[in-house]
Amino acid sequence: MLTIPSGSFVMGQGIPTRLIKVASFLMSATPITQRQYQFVMAKRPSKLSGDNRPVESVNWCEAIIFCNMLSVMTNLQPCYSIGNSTDLTTFDPSSAVWKRIACNFMAPGFRLPTEAEWEYAARGGQQGSPAPYAGSNDINAVAWYGENSDVTSHDVATKAPNSLGLYDMCGNVAEWCWDYMGELPTQPMQNPRGPNIGNMHVKRGGCWLDDAEQCTVFFRSGSAPTGKSSSLGFRVCRSF
Repeated sequence: MLTIPSGSFVMGQGIPTRLIKVASFLMSATPITQRQYQFVMAKRPSKLSGDNRPVESVNWCEAIIFCNMLSVMTNLQPCYSIGNSTDLTTFDPSSAVWKRIACNFMAPGFRLPTEAEWEYAARGGQQGSPAPYAGSNDINAVAWYGENSDVTSHDVATKAPNSLGLYDMCGNVAEWCWDYMGELPTQPMQNPRGPNIGNMHVKRGGCWLDDAEQCTVFFRSGSAPTGKSSSLGFRVCRSF
């Protein structure tokens, strides 16, 4: 886990008034690997096998469950709850009960990044770069994507990191964020966490089969929370 110091940045493209303030947080240096996921969840769902490749074929609900289980394993208060329960393994991902999930951002446990946290970190934080990719103007230096991946994922941290030491923020696998998919804010905000309701969750960073545009630090897409793909994984954060 790397410290991402607090700061401000202009989120997205083309709207200079969209100044977003982000509090300090911790973020994993790489996407969660298949070995890490198996250690916590006792299963390995990935289609593109490799201990140090990013875990994929994990839906949003399973990523949330991983966060809570890792928090419990490390004696940290879990962030996520449905009603009074933090044991989310009993809830089917297709159940409407997932609409009631809450995140305690004050808890010290593991969680998914918000979309604002993800983009802020990908850009390099307060001293962020204007480069379209995480740490470089050259996508080949920092990302596995459609033109260099040989149509598969790769071990994490085999391309260059950005200035914060974060690997694979662009390419390899796209990454789940906490937020529902919606319009970006148009005015200054502090720690935005997306719409309160929605049907799609944000995924960021692009993947091993995407073109260069889809792997930029500002490209946005979404997926249903039950969606799974061999090109979609996640990384984790912590508040402090």
